[in-house]
Amino acid sequence: MAEDRVERRLAAILAADMVGYSRLMEADETGTIARQKAHRAQLVDPQISAYGGRIVKTTGDGILIEFPSVVAATECAVAIQRAIAERESEIGEDRRIQYRVGINLGDIVIDGDDILGDGVNIAARLEGLAEPGGVCISDMVYQSVAGKLDVAFEDLGERQLKNISKPVRAYRAVLSGATARPASPDDGVLPHFDKPSIAVLPFDNMSGDPEQEYFSDGITEDIITGLSHTKGIFVIARNSSFTYKGQTVRIDRVGQDLGVRYVLEGSVRRGGDKVRVTAQLIDAHTGAHVWADRYDGTLEDIFALQDDITAKVLSAVGPEITLAEIRRVRSERSESVDAWDLYLQALPSFYAMNKAGYEEATALLHAAIEIDPCFSTAYATLARCYVDAGFHAWEASARESISMAEDCARKAVALDQQDPFAHVALGLVRIFNTEPAQAVNELNRALELNPNHSSAYGYLCSALAFLGRTDEAMVAANRAFRGSPRDPERYMWYIGIMNTHFAAERYEECVDAAQKAVLLQPNFYGGYIGMAIALPLLGRIEEARAAVRKLRELTPRLTVGGTARNPLFVREKDVARMLESLRQAELPE
Repeated sequence: MAEDRVERRLAAILAADMVGYSRLMEADETGTIARQKAHRAQLVDPQISAYGGRIVKTTGDGILIEFPSVVAATECAVAIQRAIAERESEIGEDRRIQYRVGINLGDIVIDGDDILGDGVNIAARLEGLAEPGGVCISDMVYQSVAGKLDVAFEDLGERQLKNISKPVRAYRAVLSGATARPASPDDGVLPHFDKPSIAVLPFDNMSGDPEQEYFSDGITEDIITGLSHTKGIFVIARNSSFTYKGQTVRIDRVGQDLGVRYVLEGSVRRGGDKVRVTAQLIDAHTGAHVWADRYDGTLEDIFALQDDITAKVLSAVGPEITLAEIRRVRSERSESVDAWDLYLQALPSFYAMNKAGYEEATALLHAAIEIDPCFSTAYATLARCYVDAGFHAWEASARESISMAEDCARKAVALDQQDPFAHVALGLVRIFNTEPAQAVNELNRALELNPNHSSAYGYLCSALAFLGRTDEAMVAANRAFRGSPRDPERYMWYIGIMNTHFAAERYEECVDAAQKAVLLQPNFYGGYIGMAIALPLLGRIEEARAAVRKLRELTPRLTVGGTARNPLFVREKDVARMLESLRQAELPE
């Protein structure tokens, strides 16, 4: 019997795999093999030995390692990933060697020099969840390493791993390096959350009148808002859902694109004061209709119709979410249908992100406020309009625009302390007033009220970056992109990432994020500032001067002195580096 006994032990298991191995080999077999061997000999194997690891086996593109300590395994993985990112930084992205790493703590079966069992299998599956250049760990590992390493971790929730019967809670290391970046729409299929997740597609306007388009959009937006307040459900932001507007889409494709389990779609027909709303909830995985209904009423009934749809969706997608939850949530909309209608008309202009849209939106919002002076969300949106005017120089004085924004944001918060839009607006104002600590407080309050508010996460990234809290900033950026991966406003989130990398003195990554912001919004000056402050620190002075020339075209009044008076960054070393770079890039004093 003793001879048949299986030998077991508890161990930390690290599984790693090269990203795109076949593609790299096809493109440059000799160069890839040479660089891979150099990394192993000069970096990977020495680090494994230094942290007490044992290489169990290798394949052409993978490696399995056993460690006696989960802290050592995780610290080793982080050190290797950061070092490889640095070594490969001069290589083009399409030829760059990157690894995914998964780490688990579990019982293993000893088979000679090999190790087997679920503990090994889970590490391999976690490796598949990691992003290129990233590290993904199990909950058992996280409980042992949290607070012991100089790295933050983002909770990915429980995941159903292939051939593993029980879900495994996973965490992603937020690395300080080129690969520590938020997921983006170009990264492919997004992971699903462990709680119910939903995207609300723009409801079709069936009224036969294009002028009523704003009304069907408004119905959609209000339902998104109602769902977003609920902590038990993950809701894709309005800006990403609306990228499907006017398109014929496959529900399963939407589910994959946005990483959600459920999709709500519907239509609105309005004639006079009569309204008909149809809605159906679809399981994006199976295509099954979970629930469908039709509502008929008048404009006076419209709020009750929307609340009914929201309540039924909530009760359908998660048994833990009850009708009482939606009744608990207080909607920000005005009690006046006329004021609410004007607010809805303003939204398309607000989202247009141009001067004509700004002027149209502010006029409509002022009209809504005149009807209902207590309409907090109208004040908050008006504040956002004035912030955008300051951003884009749509008014003669940026400071005057921000001052008007502050007045509106303060009014919004005073009218309704429970309105997350009000706190986001005031947070933005705080950022522009070089008060990032106060901005963090306001944006976190918005997220307490609406945990699905992607814009709040996006702006929180910049506020944290200005304070030098760069790991937290990258976590916020990831949450912004995950909540709204197709958001047209995401150029501002890349600005936040740009600020984060500058504060962390990662200048190549700062330039990369700035360039992504410019690609998304070439007429916004923020990305060019990022290039102008980072490129001199890389010795690329001529490129920095070209960025400043473009910057001056977009914002002729910008000077070094003006930047010094309102630097946004608050740490002295950040401000000093920024101003010196702008001088080297020949921004006028």
